[in-house]
Amino acid sequence: MFKLLAGFSAPRIDYPFARSDVAMYASVLSAADGAAPALVDRQTWDDMLLDQYAGRLARGTSIFGQQELHRRLHSGAVPTGSGAGTVARLRALADESAAAALQTACADLRCAEAEIAELLFGAGPAPAPRWTRWLKWLPPAFLLSLPLTLLWWPLSVLALCLCALLMAVQVTYYDRSQQWERLVRTLQFQLRAHSLLGTLSAGVPAAASDIAAAFRPGVAQAGKLSRQLGRSPLERLVPALKEYGEWIGLSNIRRYFAGRDLFLANRAFLRNSYRMVAGLDADLALARELRTVPVACWAAACGPGEALQLDGVVHPLLEPAMPLTLGLGEDGKGAFISGKNGIGKSTLLRTLGLNLVTARAFGFCYAQRASVPLLPVYSSMQSEDSLAGGESLYIAELRRAHELLALACAGRAVFIIDEIFRGTNHLESVSAAAAVLDTLAQHGTVVVSSHNLVLAPLLAHRLAPLCVCADDGRLHVRPGVLAHTNGLALLAQRGFGPAIESKAGKVHAWLGDYLAHPADCGHVLAGAVEPASAERG
Repeated sequence: MFKLLAGFSAPRIDYPFARSDVAMYASVLSAADGAAPALVDRQTWDDMLLDQYAGRLARGTSIFGQQELHRRLHSGAVPTGSGAGTVARLRALADESAAAALQTACADLRCAEAEIAELLFGAGPAPAPRWTRWLKWLPPAFLLSLPLTLLWWPLSVLALCLCALLMAVQVTYYDRSQQWERLVRTLQFQLRAHSLLGTLSAGVPAAASDIAAAFRPGVAQAGKLSRQLGRSPLERLVPALKEYGEWIGLSNIRRYFAGRDLFLANRAFLRNSYRMVAGLDADLALARELRTVPVACWAAACGPGEALQLDGVVHPLLEPAMPLTLGLGEDGKGAFISGKNGIGKSTLLRTLGLNLVTARAFGFCYAQRASVPLLPVYSSMQSEDSLAGGESLYIAELRRAHELLALACAGRAVFIIDEIFRGTNHLESVSAAAAVLDTLAQHGTVVVSSHNLVLAPLLAHRLAPLCVCADDGRLHVRPGVLAHTNGLALLAQRGFGPAIESKAGKVHAWLGDYLAHPADCGHVLAGAVEPASAERG
């Protein structure tokens, strides 16, 4: 009965929304005054694979929940008045029977085929022009003119003019009215969910009833608005009247302009209803995630100078994932991470970054125990040459380093960096990296991995050395710097042949001697060692 009164009945289709639609809620809030600061920026979002992670969370979730999940990942903080995202509510939703009752009330949200965050929180529509108040008289005037032409034929000119005016109004505003209808249907799905949640009481678990209590004060207004925004009951009962009502009575155009004014008059309520409905839908998705993952814990916040600790942490997108324990000292230092090629340093950085994001956004980590700073996270892991943008790798790295330094000046944050300054020679890479990392570490927590092991002693006053190593088939993170590299050993494993291996070994030995005793070293390669001479200079 409610669906009939509300004016819609649709199958659950899980309409596919573009990435820009899902991000719209966070975008319009970021553009508004007083918006929460971003938890991550665009490059960090890509580095941490947050699109893939958000897609995992959003399975079986409406556009409302998807937008709220994206907003929390992006900015972390919860908008005032939404009541969403609290650890207490997620704990309550651990009760599957309570979650199921709430999920049933929210089920039709997945029928929505338009995103309405921009409508609700953006600039919104303008009030209807004053001339639209006369539209209701245009159809009766046209219908009255038709029989009058039989009495006096010159009135046929008036009838033709009125018909042309009807068609002109319809053609001008038809597309806009159709788009408005799509937005209204989505608003009605939101209002229906609000009403159903507000009427949950008897026969549902106490946890579900307690959560639904926040929706009860707005039940009457939600139902009334849904009916006012929809078509007339006569049009719904007799579908054929819809076409006649639109082309002769301008019902769709008049509903479009009247709906805009009704929307503007109730915008504050609709915004709050959206926050509540989207927040609950997002929490239901998070509760499903927590019930299905093998390991998760509530994150404890650690302040400046306190130790970051993640015990048995995993990356949720890796199945099966190997748990690792990562801890930083209580002196506020960051970490310089070394390890053999292919051992998983980059994966460790992404695991750390994603868990820091979920701790601030949702309150939990994919770990056995977590004590982490609830700070913004910024990364530099995927800088590349850009042919279209005219950027070399090194220029791209310099641009990103400059962005990170600017972000560091704006407030404390966690900076996650993988192989900084790969695009220039070894000496310049080490020099630039040491300068940038030292400055970043003064403004936040830096966790960096690099094969330039000489950076470890250069930055020991800022970054504690940690090494990723494998023992008995398991990975561990231990204090210290990698002692034995495997770059040359991989040549043999990848089938480069003994000639290449031999040459590489000679160059490696020569470089080691050259750095220790540059005046005593000769040239190497081509099977001969030539004495050093003035021409080398």
